[in-house]
Amino acid sequence: MTKLLLLLPLLLLCLVSFTTGEIKNLKISSDPRAMILFERFGFTHTGQAAISVSSVSVISTLATPDPSRLGFFLLSEESLIQVLLELQQNPNFCVLKSNFINNLFTFRDLSPPPNSSFNRSYPVTSPNEYSLFFANCAPESKVSMDVRTELYNLDNQVKDYLSAGLTQLPTLYFLFSFVYFGFLGLWLYVCFNNKKSVHRIHMLMAALVVMKALNLVFAAEDKHYVKVTGTAHGWDVLFYIFQSIRVVLLFTVIVLIGTGWSFLKPFLQEREKKVLMIVIPLQVLANVASIVIGETGPFIRDWVTWNQVFLIVDIVCCCAIIFPIVWSIRSLRETSKTDGKAAKNLAKLTLFRQFYIVVIGYLYFTRIVVFALRTIAAYKYQWVANAAEEIASLAFYMVMFYMFRPVEKNEYFVLDDEEEEAAELALRDEEFEL
Repeated sequence: MTKLLLLLPLLLLCLVSFTTGEIKNLKISSDPRAMILFERFGFTHTGQAAISVSSVSVISTLATPDPSRLGFFLLSEESLIQVLLELQQNPNFCVLKSNFINNLFTFRDLSPPPNSSFNRSYPVTSPNEYSLFFANCAPESKVSMDVRTELYNLDNQVKDYLSAGLTQLPTLYFLFSFVYFGFLGLWLYVCFNNKKSVHRIHMLMAALVVMKALNLVFAAEDKHYVKVTGTAHGWDVLFYIFQSIRVVLLFTVIVLIGTGWSFLKPFLQEREKKVLMIVIPLQVLANVASIVIGETGPFIRDWVTWNQVFLIVDIVCCCAIIFPIVWSIRSLRETSKTDGKAAKNLAKLTLFRQFYIVVIGYLYFTRIVVFALRTIAAYKYQWVANAAEEIASLAFYMVMFYMFRPVEKNEYFVLDDEEEEAAELALRDEEFEL
């Protein structure tokens, strides 16, 4: 039962959608875990798994471990349930003896000490998404070793190091980067033609589009080099830098628009400053967690913890950016009762209420719907979730930028006198209460 409880987190890890394909060189030091998940990869019928281990040592407080009870294997998601059932029926069962795994090799195949190494490539005959595991069925033992993994598919005898469902990502990211550069040109054109109505927030919005476009360019280059060579060649550094800047800037822009900064008022209230002081450091922490998650993998002991940190921080930030929009709506409603500008206040209320709905919709889709797509989509169509996320992001940017574009006669703020009475009646209703 204890072994089963230890293996249950691996079930959750396999259900979480992460797929890597880079050539990895890893060092395991005195690790007592019964199972170590290295990576997950979608293989085609031309898939290959090359694994090399060296400097292997096993230390046990009991008798000398049986080398056949330590080894590497591939496991599909469908077979994982069967393996867990076997362990439930027999807690002492060694997963390496299961008929539901693709056993690669055990420590019995290692060369004699002092080298204690092994190097072989295995063809994957049954196309599917597999998780690469190391199992240690020897009780009270710790394993140290250097591991090199190389998972790839052959496309016309050319190695493709991206998983079968992600090989389209370089093209996808390049296409969206061109769209954002075009969007940037259109935004600068609108700002140039409405110079008198341009505020500081509009310049920040332009900077946000620049960061988003560059982030996609570097993401495309990162995935392209991983696809072709198995390593990112430094493009991942630029990707993480611009992703961090872009995410912090996005949350900052949403908060500032929610407060009405620069186009409704030239300053921030104390509570609005506090929201920024909370959101920005938390986003920095979330970016650090994202880098650790992306650049390491489930083989490190704290990988699950970093995932939890990222999830919690992201949820806190998503909740925090909603408050300024709610405060603006309530403030405008209270002001409308005293300043005698019912029509203008009704237009502003309508604008902020719509923005509130748009932000909620964007956060819901990119956090929940996209995660669901990644979880339920077949491994060959994992790119669909990435495409859906980029389409949703582009739609959100377009709607947000259109709503708060710099125009001299914004239909939200310029209304004739005939609408004043109707606006006063509307403001008496509870329509804008959240």
